[in-house]
Amino acid sequence: MSLIRRHRWSITLAVCLIASFMVIEVVAVRRAQALPNDTYQELETFANVLAIVQKNYVEPVSTKRLIDGAISGMLTSLDPHSAYLTPDLYRDLEVETRGSFGGLGIEITVKNGVLTVVAPIEDTPAYHAGLKAGDQIIKINDDFTKDMSLTEAVKQMRGPKGSKIKLVMHRNGVPELFTVTMARDVIKIQSVKSKTIDGGYGYLRVTTFQESTNDSVEKAIDEFQSKDHGKVKGVVLDLRDNPGGLLNQAVKVSDDFLDGGLIVYTQGRQDNQQQKYFSHKKKEFEDYPMVVLVNGGSASASEIVAGALQDQKRAVILGTQTFGKGSVQTILPLDDHSALRLTTARYYTPTGRSIQAVGITPDVDVEPPKATLASLELQGAQINENAEIHEADLPRHFKNGKDTSKNPENTPGDQNAAPDDQKGDGKSDKGAKNDTGKKPKEEKDVQLDRAIDILKHWNTYKLQLAKGDTQRDAVADSVTKPQ
Repeated sequence: MSLIRRHRWSITLAVCLIASFMVIEVVAVRRAQALPNDTYQELETFANVLAIVQKNYVEPVSTKRLIDGAISGMLTSLDPHSAYLTPDLYRDLEVETRGSFGGLGIEITVKNGVLTVVAPIEDTPAYHAGLKAGDQIIKINDDFTKDMSLTEAVKQMRGPKGSKIKLVMHRNGVPELFTVTMARDVIKIQSVKSKTIDGGYGYLRVTTFQESTNDSVEKAIDEFQSKDHGKVKGVVLDLRDNPGGLLNQAVKVSDDFLDGGLIVYTQGRQDNQQQKYFSHKKKEFEDYPMVVLVNGGSASASEIVAGALQDQKRAVILGTQTFGKGSVQTILPLDDHSALRLTTARYYTPTGRSIQAVGITPDVDVEPPKATLASLELQGAQINENAEIHEADLPRHFKNGKDTSKNPENTPGDQNAAPDDQKGDGKSDKGAKNDTGKKPKEEKDVQLDRAIDILKHWNTYKLQLAKGDTQRDAVADSVTKPQ
């Protein structure tokens, strides 16, 4: 039976480093059943190696240290998102989704053995220090990061509020390494920001899916209605650089914009991994115009929302290809208060699409302006045009598995609303400025501007689509660009 535990990319953990993007559930662990004979033979080899290391290694080493290292290696050899969580890391993961934890505000992964920035989180020390997607972390203080595990990187970067940390960085197009010094801070998570823009359109920015996200989204929608005589003129849902979060919150947010129908389903080897999540039928449902903004930093739970709204033809998806994180991780607590984070299932959009290592393809493809290096004052440097990192770039990533996907609308199963016992571990956070107090130069948001253009021409846009034009991007061009 699943246990509901209050506890996201990858683990951002107390340092707010998102090591991967994921959807997580927490379940009780039953003791393993008897193992086959060949497994015991391999374990005998492992025991022999353990004894040889303890006897011959240059310094004494504890059994626990060796066993922990072996477990970590076992999990990380499977895929980018499975991992062994020590008691401290497991506790940090539980605390993280409650909305406040210490850190720098960096989403990271490992690419080609090097710690690589996926994106800095808005309004955090890393954001104000000018870190960019694709930056490589060469050293943490005085330690090189080549082949350093994400867990070790988390340990190195954690520390009390106000303590300093020095990162030596490499950026494509910059001939020399550069150093960034930041002060660690407590990251305050505000997962939803909202405002009315450009003549009454609602703008919702969701940075992560945490425990209170759905409540904040519903509150924002109510405010939009109150400002426009009980109706909503149109909504832009901004999921850019949203690394994911709690699955039940992604389902509830999707439900806020849908009037019945499938949201997402999962398939794994165990019966309890065959889950389907549905939207509720509403007595009064307002089908107002809606555009969803996504990019390469939109992962996992945010891809679930975008995929559901796209497949249900509820919203236009605009931006660039999403990250492509289409697997589910299960948290398996152990007796010593540690835990395993194990990939146990794939998830699929309502029409049966697996987005694993592929991502969500926008209906309207709009590239943002190229980033600049003004915040770091590096003269003449250029940003790599292909700086975004996707699931398919990660070593040992799962293949798409298209041949195994099936649409459960044609199969028997539980048709009730989804339970609340499945979790995601998306991370996003807010924090204080670093010592320099500098803020990256703001650039024109061409994606948001394009979204507003589509909302303004919504009736024409939908009419042309209804006539059979399947190229949404071409239709959008015809109704929003000057002829």
